[in-house]
Amino acid sequence: MMKKVVLALSGGVDSAIAAHFLQTQGFQVHGLNLITWGEDDQRANVQEIADNLNFPVEFLDIRQAFRDQVIQPFIKAYIDGLTPSPCVFCNRQIKWSAILQKADQIGAEYVATGHYARLKRAGDGLTQIWKAADSAKDQSYMLSFLTQNMLNRTILPLGEYTKPQIRKIAADLNLAVSDRPDSQDLCFLACTDYRDFLQQHAEHPPLPGPIYHIDGRLIGQHQGLAFYTIGQRKGLPSATEALYVIEKRKADNSLVVGFLKDLGATTFLVNQVNWISGQSPVEPTRVDVKIRYKALPVEATIEPRGEAGVLVTASKPLRDITPGQIAAFYQGEQLLGGGVIVETTSDPAEQ
Repeated sequence: MMKKVVLALSGGVDSAIAAHFLQTQGFQVHGLNLITWGEDDQRANVQEIADNLNFPVEFLDIRQAFRDQVIQPFIKAYIDGLTPSPCVFCNRQIKWSAILQKADQIGAEYVATGHYARLKRAGDGLTQIWKAADSAKDQSYMLSFLTQNMLNRTILPLGEYTKPQIRKIAADLNLAVSDRPDSQDLCFLACTDYRDFLQQHAEHPPLPGPIYHIDGRLIGQHQGLAFYTIGQRKGLPSATEALYVIEKRKADNSLVVGFLKDLGATTFLVNQVNWISGQSPVEPTRVDVKIRYKALPVEATIEPRGEAGVLVTASKPLRDITPGQIAAFYQGEQLLGGGVIVETTSDPAEQ
């Protein structure tokens, strides 16, 4: 019998060609479209892909769970002065949870998505995540919080391909989705600025507060901490040279700014760390760290600090270490795991 696989089907070219690849590999594909926010405006695109490639698709309304587990934490993080990475949490708590649950319901052994990353089954029985062959499209960072239980049943069909190759295959199959633009925003923003989203959906919109220069001078007023991120230039008072956001202080609702030379640090703390292998390092380990999805990896040392998480010491100052963002740890092309940036800090053991 053909093995069944539940595929997260978004209506875009990536998941469409993932379905095609799975079919050519002998899988019986069952599509699952997750309705997460707003209206079900992708239904026609999703159904068209399923009809063209001749496999069944279901539409699952998970808007309430998405609101509770992704939207509300996203809003709260911004109100608390953080800059969140909702997609990383959504993959673990929403997407993989839903497709695995559906797989269990219909007796499917595997699940799949259109992410650009590679999975390798190691000799010790563990599943490893490796960067995609297309470095410009690599999405391994977004999978930092997946677990072995999830990965052992996961197939990522696109990991060895580039995006132009995927679009060409879709065109060769005469799929209308072949030239459909990629989504560039968080799925729930729909081209709306996150600041407008917060104003509309936050129970208590961000409050204005003081802007201090790093030397202690009061130089202006901000419109709400949530509207700024570390390293930002836009929307700050004028000065003899460009000002940048250095720190967001929730305690007194103040924004601290300074010049480019004042920005950056080499040491920061990361907690809520997920290790892909399920095993935490017990001694200092050399890694490459990415502090944002599109950031270049930088050599660093990570040191376990118990319940505090891990202390990361980069080989050079990093400008945009931002509390709330995900720090992902690699060795070469392999993703070791990742966690949430807490703060730039000295070694907690010395405090």
